[in-house]
Amino acid sequence: MPDKEQKFFDSLDKKLWNAADKLRATLDAAQYKHAVLGLLFVKYVSDAFDMRRQELTEQFNTPGHDYFLDPGDYYAEAEYQAEIADELEIRDYYTEKNVFWVPQLARWQILRDNATLAPGTGIKIKNGKTHTYTFRSVGRLIDDALEAIEQDNPKLKGVLNKSYGRLQIDQSKLIELINLLSQIPFAHDTLQFKDILGHVYEYFLGQFALAEGKKGGQFYTPKSIVSLIVEMLQPFRGRVYDPAMGSGGFFVQSERFIKAHGGSLGSVSIYGQEYNHTTWQLAAMNMVIRGLDFNFGKEPANTFTNDQHPDLRADTIMANPPFNMKEWNTGVSDNDPRWQYGRPPTNNANFAWLQHMFYHLAPNGSMGLLLANGSMSSNTNTEGQIRKALIENDLVECMVALPGQLFTNTQIPACIWFLTRNKKARNSFRDRSGEVLFIDARNLGYMKDRVLRDFKKEEIDKIAGAFHAWRKGEGYADEAGFCMSAKLDVITKHDHVLTPGRYVGAAEAEEDGEPFADKMARLTARLSGQFNESAKLEEQIKQNLAGLGYKI
Repeated sequence: MPDKEQKFFDSLDKKLWNAADKLRATLDAAQYKHAVLGLLFVKYVSDAFDMRRQELTEQFNTPGHDYFLDPGDYYAEAEYQAEIADELEIRDYYTEKNVFWVPQLARWQILRDNATLAPGTGIKIKNGKTHTYTFRSVGRLIDDALEAIEQDNPKLKGVLNKSYGRLQIDQSKLIELINLLSQIPFAHDTLQFKDILGHVYEYFLGQFALAEGKKGGQFYTPKSIVSLIVEMLQPFRGRVYDPAMGSGGFFVQSERFIKAHGGSLGSVSIYGQEYNHTTWQLAAMNMVIRGLDFNFGKEPANTFTNDQHPDLRADTIMANPPFNMKEWNTGVSDNDPRWQYGRPPTNNANFAWLQHMFYHLAPNGSMGLLLANGSMSSNTNTEGQIRKALIENDLVECMVALPGQLFTNTQIPACIWFLTRNKKARNSFRDRSGEVLFIDARNLGYMKDRVLRDFKKEEIDKIAGAFHAWRKGEGYADEAGFCMSAKLDVITKHDHVLTPGRYVGAAEAEEDGEPFADKMARLTARLSGQFNESAKLEEQIKQNLAGLGYKI
């Protein structure tokens, strides 16, 4: 990203979060998250509507344009302006450009203007004739705006979180929040307003995940991990599926990847499922903000007991399911057709997620999912048997070991499994039958703050580049300590353990030219000096404590 754009976003982030932080004093992070993001959604659809409205106004006044309204056809200026006002309220003008129709009550300027009125005040909205609306609180005003949007856009039915009227918060705080979001600037030299608002939405998701701690991981996967998986699988076309989608991060990153590589968003179909109702709502709003068509099922539902896409066979599947989930199989048959390679144990859903995803994979499809490191080596219950079956059926394509501290919600070490149904030569891929690529990325990344680690872009490129080179057979070479392509018989000798560290070995240490005896003498002398310094400090501390009347 150019420095100018990055500085713009950094300044915007700081301004928004500092102000938002003051406003959420009376709500916990989970509640405030939905208060902010719901209003941000209204701001988006309203601004997209206003941009189209302005475009139409210009066209109505441009001679020669298909939509031109000739003033000479009207008796008076007032009649002419009234005709333009009527034309601007024709829904088809907006939907033909894939712009959400926003009813007057939900338009941001009207919402902002009327939020400052005292409850019970009549609100006049011009639409050829005057309409009066009476509201009881700012929260109810927002809820009614959301209800109006849902009624006019059936795809959003059940998606918007209409609970502002029930929030235990001073109504003045909601007015402050409306005024705050009104300050989001959409004017920039190179950025479109959709890019800016999409960034703000994602930024808030990340910040709320941090604020909520462990619970934040239910709806947010760190961007660097999502970017890595997307860069490796490259979902250019076909059906893309996430059975544990959270707020839809994999879909957002897929959109960015397609745009960055000159692809067409129309060539991708998005399918997802999410159990948590409010997170399901977040995901749908996340898609609408970016203008992405999607199918998240009829309702939020448990992936194992109420599969919303039973007949789906996806070309690309990506997911970050809950790690080591217990008691997941209530209501799931032991003979479920998804358990083709073994029934997953009751106390851990890792291989249930993996097999569910593989069941939904198309004949030439590929998938990547995050799992806890234990999945690579555990022999508890049936886990070892399932892993062995996957390996012997030549379904595992690549294993990536990740560094620690990448997640906001857990310190459990994690890895990425990449599976495919077809390793035969096709398109630009060589025949990888009987091979698995192991990548050890545990030493990559940098600490972006005191708690979280992140990947640099060049590190993501290094990992993804090794995978693509290996797949194509062009420019790949094993690198000690980082990557190795192993045959199935080698993996069998390791008892079907898939931990990359077992295969890649240790990186070769650089020779510094210093003889061992000399280096040992130098380091020993340094250690002796440090011991002496430690003794002096210890004695000084004792003297200081003695001066205060304490004796050790």
